[in-house]
Amino acid sequence: MKKQIKIAVDGMGGDHAPSEIIKGCIQALQDFPIQILIVGDPQQLKKELSNHVFDENRIQVIPASETISNEDSPVVAIRTKKDSSMVVGLNLVKEKKADSFISAGNTGALLAGGTFLVGRIPKVQRPALAPLIPHKKGFSLLIDCGANVDAKPSYLAQFAHMGSIYMEHVLNISNPKVGLINIGVEKEKGNELTKAAYALLEKAPINFIGNVEARDISYGVADVLVCDAFVGNILLKYTEGFGLSLFDILKDELTQNFISKIGALLLKSSFKNVKNRFDYTEYGGAPLLGLQGLVVKAHGSSNGKAIYSAIRQCLRFTEQDIVEKIQNVISE
Repeated sequence: MKKQIKIAVDGMGGDHAPSEIIKGCIQALQDFPIQILIVGDPQQLKKELSNHVFDENRIQVIPASETISNEDSPVVAIRTKKDSSMVVGLNLVKEKKADSFISAGNTGALLAGGTFLVGRIPKVQRPALAPLIPHKKGFSLLIDCGANVDAKPSYLAQFAHMGSIYMEHVLNISNPKVGLINIGVEKEKGNELTKAAYALLEKAPINFIGNVEARDISYGVADVLVCDAFVGNILLKYTEGFGLSLFDILKDELTQNFISKIGALLLKSSFKNVKNRFDYTEYGGAPLLGLQGLVVKAHGSSNGKAIYSAIRQCLRFTEQDIVEKIQNVISE
């Protein structure tokens, strides 16, 4: 008999916890053959669960008396708040009581906890946070985006391997194109890190297409975008901010007068389609690749739909045994 996949979810992390977290979990139970472990304050979680109809045999509340806030120091919080929803959830993965863990809470704490508690796959030098960012044709995986501000060329080479495996087996992109983010497309461009990384990537058994300039990212030239976390975090936050400001500009321009409002009404469905293409809730969260179990960072403002998508993402990751695939490639 096939083992039922267990997904642990931080019931207390994020701007809309626990209500939206639980909404996503309940919807996932209806669509997927999984068991969900919701971690947090039992009183709050059970009160919220009482508003829903669900199979009580497939959802379990795991008690945790503390919460890690965004104001907490990441490493200190992981070490001192042993009974926080995040630490308890990470330990479920470490102890193989859950196949994966999702949290919309403190990003730094989740990265530190994932590394210290769940642990790295043997021979993986550093785990990497890998969100999806939108482009003209769909989405690209940006790796790394938060875990390794100071990287070595060998880290970037491993990121490329892990990102390729994820895109091929979780998002079904055959032979994903891998690009190295740089200030020019020429091989000799960049700093010492990117030059050395380029030399490793062009010898690697991946579909490496060379350097990618920032202006080409939005056209979808690569499926996997490799960089250190300093570059990746700046790019991610700029992309998020630009998208929000662009929609604000369009709203201002299209509501200026009667004629522009009529034009906006006629184009309403088209604008909705454009907005949906930038909708992060469709794709779940950012996996922390390179760990011995799956840890997913959901957006801090995640709603039920985003949590549902993150659970679907965890299910696919586990079914495809991505941890073992990464381990096999890295150990070669």
